Amino acid sequence: MRRTFLAGALTAVLGLAVGPSTAAPAPEPACRTANFEGDGFVVCRYAPGEGELRLALNGPGGPLGSFRALKTALGEDAGRVVFAMNAGMYEPDRAPVGLFVEAGRQRAPLNRAAGAGNFYLAPNGVFWVDDAGAPHVDETGAFAASGVKPRWATQSGPLLVSGGALHPRVMPNGTSLAVRNGVGVKGGQALFVISDRPVSFGRFARFLKDELGCPDALYLDGTVSALWAPGLNRRDDQTGLGPLVLVLKR
Repeated sequence: MRRTFLAGALTAVLGLAVGPSTAAPAPEPACRTANFEGDGFVVCRYAPGEGELRLALNGPGGPLGSFRALKTALGEDAGRVVFAMNAGMYEPDRAPVGLFVEAGRQRAPLNRAAGAGNFYLAPNGVFWVDDAGAPHVDETGAFAASGVKPRWATQSGPLLVSGGALHPRVMPNGTSLAVRNGVGVKGGQALFVISDRPVSFGRFARFLKDELGCPDALYLDGTVSALWAPGLNRRDDQTGLGPLVLVLKR
């Protein structure tokens, strides 16, 4: 009886030794691919505790305009890039159309004027990051009334999703198609999205709202939309870009 008991005890110990691993699950990738209503998208995640977000516009010689120039300007920090994307609309000289705040310094003022084009398709909005690194998307008027002092900010339009509701003037699936990019906020994180091919405003907005669950989301641009994602072995070669957003490894 004693020999049987010892054998059973040894088996139990060995079972614990070779049982299921209790190691932590692999971290969520910074950028991933997704499909929605027959179209492909890339979603890149910014979480304040995991990455450092910056906005960039100019290098030593003027507007950066490309990821190649951004990489050069970053120097040693280029090896820390998680992803980068174009980050808002700009004038022919590549100056931001609306608010642009870089490291706490306002480079361009808030634009509350009326006009033609996507930027002015009211309501538009502001993507901004506070001193703690938390991301936000606010309607332009609400942002102005709040009096907040962002660490980083870029204004664009239209505001595709606001308080869980789609922009009232965005058609469900209109005829205007473009490669588009934008940003939504959810649970203290920012989700930057770019489509693989030309899509409608409606489909792009629904992806952010219905698939990603973002209660607030801002359109950044279309046609010139570009992505640098080392983890996906991708660096788009567009030139003539305006404001850029980048996330670095901490």
